[in-house]
Amino acid sequence: MTAALRFGATERSAAELEDRGRRLAGGLAALGLKEGDVVAVLLRNDPVYFDVIHACRIGGFTYCPVNWHFTPAEIGFLVSDSGARAIIGHADLLAAAGEVLPQALPVLAVGATLAAGLQDYEGWLAASGRYAGPVVSPRGHMAYTSGTTGRPKGIVRQAVPLGEAEASQQRARAVAEIAFGIKPGCRALIPAPLYHSAPSLIAQMALQQAELVVLTQRFREEEVLELIEEHRIDVVYLVPTMYVRLLKLPAETRARHDLSSLRFVASTGAPCAPQVKRAMIDWLGPVIHETYASSESGMITVIGSQEALARPGSSGRPIGEARIAILTEDGRDCATGEIGLIYVRQPAYPDFVYRNQPDARGKIDRDGLITLGDMGYLDPDGYLYVCDRASDMVISGGVNIYPAEIEHALVRLPGVLDCAVIGIPDDEFGEQLLALVLPEPGATPVPAELAERLRQTIAGYKVPRRIEIVDALPRDDNGKIAKRRLRDAYWAKSGRQI
Repeated sequence: MTAALRFGATERSAAELEDRGRRLAGGLAALGLKEGDVVAVLLRNDPVYFDVIHACRIGGFTYCPVNWHFTPAEIGFLVSDSGARAIIGHADLLAAAGEVLPQALPVLAVGATLAAGLQDYEGWLAASGRYAGPVVSPRGHMAYTSGTTGRPKGIVRQAVPLGEAEASQQRARAVAEIAFGIKPGCRALIPAPLYHSAPSLIAQMALQQAELVVLTQRFREEEVLELIEEHRIDVVYLVPTMYVRLLKLPAETRARHDLSSLRFVASTGAPCAPQVKRAMIDWLGPVIHETYASSESGMITVIGSQEALARPGSSGRPIGEARIAILTEDGRDCATGEIGLIYVRQPAYPDFVYRNQPDARGKIDRDGLITLGDMGYLDPDGYLYVCDRASDMVISGGVNIYPAEIEHALVRLPGVLDCAVIGIPDDEFGEQLLALVLPEPGATPVPAELAERLRQTIAGYKVPRRIEIVDALPRDDNGKIAKRRLRDAYWAKSGRQI
């Protein structure tokens, strides 16, 4: 089955999507791209993304989604480091990137353009012949993740031999059904940016199996509810920040929409605060699912609504043959309930290397399992609990404090759109907590009032001594708040790093 697409007023049948994908694959092959070559994609959410996904499955290319919020220098680095042989992007984004794009690179522009060196995508696609090359093993995206230190790293999965491709795809589809609810005939809504790893993967899987995929340009709270009702959506991908924004809608607005078609709400990317998850379950019923995953590992655990209510804060148990180990820094197995570094492996996905960084993969490996620096523990029944990243943990007065818990409480408060809690130098305690709060449009939260409200939900020692209101929060290539950049501004002045 191949899905149909709905994007605003644009509707494309499964046959149209297949034809456009084959023409794109044929056009890229005519430009000289071969199996395994990379196409950089600098697009906002757009139906052209689905052309790219189909073309990569057909021609064996890999697409590298580039966060369009990046500076020209950051865009230039990803395009160059990925080894892209062509780039497809919105005309205004390409024009803004300017001279950072390699001069010899074929550039296909989506939307009106008069800029020199940019070729009109739609005209070029219409003139391209359908792919007539050899049958190859399908490819997907090459995500970039910066982790906690160093420059961004491109994740390159090992190629699956053509004879093993179908079995590999079946394993991946089985994991996607458990983690994201994607299965044959489903109707999926994706209101998240496709340059992120999880929405990109969901789009790939949904295009293979869904009856309909509805894509939005950006996340708008009430539009999500309208689309679920209009298209009888049964699967939607949301992240915890979206949960919070949806829950802040007036009760009468939420009640106005028929959401009874929902079968599976999938979430990953950040741990969900237990009280937020409970509120979502109270509203929508037992359809909320959370997955612990990463671009490197794929989906590792999942937890459904009933389990989440019984085990607040858990990210669930392993999916399929996934393995989890909690280890100390020197490699000792942690006892049940003891916090340590989370090491994982999901055999449903081929192994990977980091693009142009041959030593980086080995640094996170221990006996075939990998860690991204997340801290957590396993309970007696094998349920995973994620506390925070090792690099984000704050030690104040000898006490370990995990900012994620504080952030979960902060973002629930009125007037708070997003936030980041970091540790900054303190002469007496070593570190103190600083909360940077991004207010909702039109809101003017008062730091002292936020602190007082926090004391009603978390222990006093976890309430940040400083709360500052900010206009923006910097983000890494994966869309997460760039805490390292926030911390560096404070630690650079202290003469120490911890």
